[in-house]
Amino acid sequence: MEYHNPVLLKETVAGLAIKPDGVYVDVTFGGGGHSREILSRLGPEGKLYAFDQDADALENAIDDPRFTLINENFRFIKRFLRLYGVKKVDGILGDFGVSSHQFDVAERGFSTRFEADLDMRMNQGSELSAYHVVNEYEEEALRNVFYEYGELRAAPKLAKAIVTARQDEKIKTSETLKDVLRPFLVKHKEHKLLAQIYQAIRIEVNQEIEVLKEFLLQTEGLLDAGGRISLISYHSLEDRLVKRYIRSGLFEGEPEKDLYGNVSVPFKKVGGLIVPSDKEIKENSRARSAKLRVATRL
Repeated sequence: MEYHNPVLLKETVAGLAIKPDGVYVDVTFGGGGHSREILSRLGPEGKLYAFDQDADALENAIDDPRFTLINENFRFIKRFLRLYGVKKVDGILGDFGVSSHQFDVAERGFSTRFEADLDMRMNQGSELSAYHVVNEYEEEALRNVFYEYGELRAAPKLAKAIVTARQDEKIKTSETLKDVLRPFLVKHKEHKLLAQIYQAIRIEVNQEIEVLKEFLLQTEGLLDAGGRISLISYHSLEDRLVKRYIRSGLFEGEPEKDLYGNVSVPFKKVGGLIVPSDKEIKENSRARSAKLRVATRL
């Protein structure tokens, strides 16, 4: 299947400081670009496990005895690696958010560009879809989704408009949703506001924040000392979680100090924030908001 170029390909894989005989995990396989780059740096004894909950990604599976593709959400990383007898790994790569393929397939409902049924499920076997969020969530719950995941000031008005409109007829398509919300789409900012609205609904549908937290909390126990995480985020909600976890091993608050005022944290950051070059952004628009952070397990 057609997938676009992976973002920050060389930088993300370089961040893993790959050992030829190491064991690595790509938790967001997609088109397999990052996985192929990892395999190119592994020796015959190396191993790569990849995760992707989207059935479409299975068609990109790599025919290589060192490679195993697991059709599951990476929130279950520890559980499924143990099924393969893997308790410790040398590096974990994550490229979060929606793949270019998912955005470009109109019927998946991820993109504001296409008329499509309200869906937005990364795992098409999941029961919760954008249709359910838009048509069945109470007004307060909708307001919270727009506030927390879209960071939208107009969240109360958006939620009220949806609840009012669906009393007459269910909101089934992206175009109908746009029509309902059009009075709140400020001219010259329409695209940005729609992107924030879609992002909020998509994050709720796929539980993206909860999934990321569950995943990050498992990395400490999975990585051998000196092992690395190399993680790409695309919006501030994700990046804040990754940054805080790398800094303190927590998502809020500060780590406890011992009697001598020292703190014990699981990771140490490697280098600073890495963002795509102007050249990469020009060649791959999806890279525009990417932020890469690398850390090593202490």
